Amino acid sequence: MHKVFRYAALAALCAAATGTALAADMTLRASHQFPGGQGDPRDEMVQIIAREVAAADVGLKIQVFPSSSLYKANEQWGAITRGQLDMSAFPLDYASGRVPQFSATLMPGLVRNYDHAQRLNDSEFMQDIKKIVEDKGAVVIADAWLAGGFASKKNCITSPDTIKGQVIRAAGPAFEQMLAAAGASISSMPSSEIYTAMQTGVLDATNTSNDSFVSYRIYEQVECLTAPGENALWFMYEPVIMSKKVFDNLKPEQRDAILAAAKKAEDYFVGESRKGEQKMIDTFTKSGVKVVSMSQEDYDAWMKVAEASSYKNFAEKVKGGDELLKKALAVK
Repeated sequence: MHKVFRYAALAALCAAATGTALAADMTLRASHQFPGGQGDPRDEMVQIIAREVAAADVGLKIQVFPSSSLYKANEQWGAITRGQLDMSAFPLDYASGRVPQFSATLMPGLVRNYDHAQRLNDSEFMQDIKKIVEDKGAVVIADAWLAGGFASKKNCITSPDTIKGQVIRAAGPAFEQMLAAAGASISSMPSSEIYTAMQTGVLDATNTSNDSFVSYRIYEQVECLTAPGENALWFMYEPVIMSKKVFDNLKPEQRDAILAAAKKAEDYFVGESRKGEQKMIDTFTKSGVKVVSMSQEDYDAWMKVAEASSYKNFAEKVKGGDELLKKALAVK
């Protein structure tokens, strides 16, 4: 009987020791939709955070699940805010069905270039957006803006009349409203599904970021690419976010390590994102795709369509929408 008690006590001690070891070396899960190990800077941002946090030796590891291998693209917001997923590189507008204010982070023509995006990051507009993110149960740890353009299997998309009759994926409600107003048909999906949709004839055209155009090999499916150039209509906010519940429950030194790592990842991304357009142009040109960009006249024509559709709708129908747009447009 005494031997049984001794074994039970030993087992309890082992269990306690194992529990302590696990608690001292917590593993967080990071999920995103972008291809892993192929040079996509959004994947690399998360990988940098994982490497830097491991090197900080604060009892924390981050396991990265790229290519929607853990959660599908549109499932990540719910998983983050419920505390089921710890971290994600996430296009914020993907959650605009639940949080309509997020459509402001993919509003046609709102961001003109990367320098403008950097100024916007420090604005009242982004403070408001991040407050909404936190109120919903997540926290932004690294900012990321991506430029993007159009691509079509049919013809080059420049002025609004060139989109008429085409079925296009537009990434979010604001762009969908503008494109529909110009005569396009809309098919909604995350960027990870564009290639198959084009291959199977579901889509004629698409909007997406420079990096997604390359990472998802869209050049294999299209005839013409409209690059952002000097008149970019399409800029999307795709930050690295964490579950607020998870972040708040970390030890102070673990939170500090994550924020320091996130700053390195953000600095990396600022440099890489600016290279993304040339990389995209070179890749598409090499594949025999025609590459064009919009003129100032094309841009102005699109903005007239956007102001009468996306901007008007956002200002009138989204709670606080008019004030958010005013704050964003005040940043020059």
